[in-house]
Formats: sequence, structure tokens, C-alpha cells
Amino acid sequence: MKAVFEKFYDNYHHDLYQFIFYMVKDKETCEDLVQEVYIKVLKSYDSFKGESTEKTWLFSIARHITIDYFRSQKRKRNRIMEYFDWSEKGQLIQDQKLLPDEIAMQNEQVKDVYRYLDKCTPDQRSVLILRYIQSFSIQETADILNFSVSKVKTTQHRGLKTLKKYISEGGDVL
Repeated sequence: MKAVFEKFYDNYHHDLYQFIFYMVKDKETCEDLVQEVYIKVLKSYDSFKGESTEKTWLFSIARHITIDYFRSQKRKRNRIMEYFDWSEKGQLIQDQKLLPDEIAMQNEQVKDVYRYLDKCTPDQRSVLILRYIQSFSIQETADILNFSVSKVKTTQHRGLKTLKKYISEGGDVL
């Protein structure tokens, strides 16, 4: 078990932490949920069938644990994933291995863009965070969300369209 944990920790911890942090926006909650993910992975590793990559399987577990957290807190799913990062050309700023809370504090304009994700549907936020922040492929995103590839593409397109609308309008994010 120790070897399994060390392998997952060494290979995926930073991405896992960042993924959950972007969803919950709270360091302590994020740490608790990451721990829950590792516990679930260790308990169910023997039943992992290898139908997807370990990383896809891990992030699928993380997504479900996070959604369960929000449900237990009686919050709506539309509170999931509100951080997103864009450059002037509409491309993502590459992760420089800063902590997620450091990235979020870099400047006010980026913070506003993060808040615009609240205008997207929960599915759009899920797709955008997995595709652009976590750099999953369309197929991996489809596997994690249990969507078809076509649904991922459509949801991504609509989510980007929504974000661009609010960015260009500079509208109120509250």
C-alpha cells in the first residue's frame, strides 16, 4: 500500500491538489478532500481494471468526492470550479508550479475572470477546468465526466463563449 500511495503522490499530487483547490477555493477543505481521495484510491486500487489511465481514474474519484462534499454542504453544483486563467489571446497562462492560492492572487483582472465561471453551467466549468487548467485531452475529459466526446466539445465551446461574453462586457460578476 505504501508503494501505491507514494506512486500516486509523486506522480499526481500537485495536479490533484490544484484541481480540488480550484473547485472548493479553500485550502483546508482542499487538504481534507485530497486526503479522502487518497483513502478511496488505496481502498479501491485492487479493483482498478485499467480501462482508463490511472490519472483519469484518480481525477474521476476526485471529482466525485468533491461533488459529494458540495452535496453534503447542501450547496448547488453551480459553486464548483470558479478559477480559470486566460492570457490576452484567450489562451491559458501556463502553470509555473505556484500554489493555486498564489495564482489566484496574482492580479485583479484574472480574479474577475475566475468569477465569470459562476456564469457558466456546472458542466461547462467542469469541462473548462479539466481541459484548460489540468490539460486533459478531450477523450480523458469525456472519461472523467462520463460524457461523450461530442458533449465535451459542445460544452467546451459553449463555456468559452459564455466566458468571452462576460470578459468583453466587463459585466458585474456578483
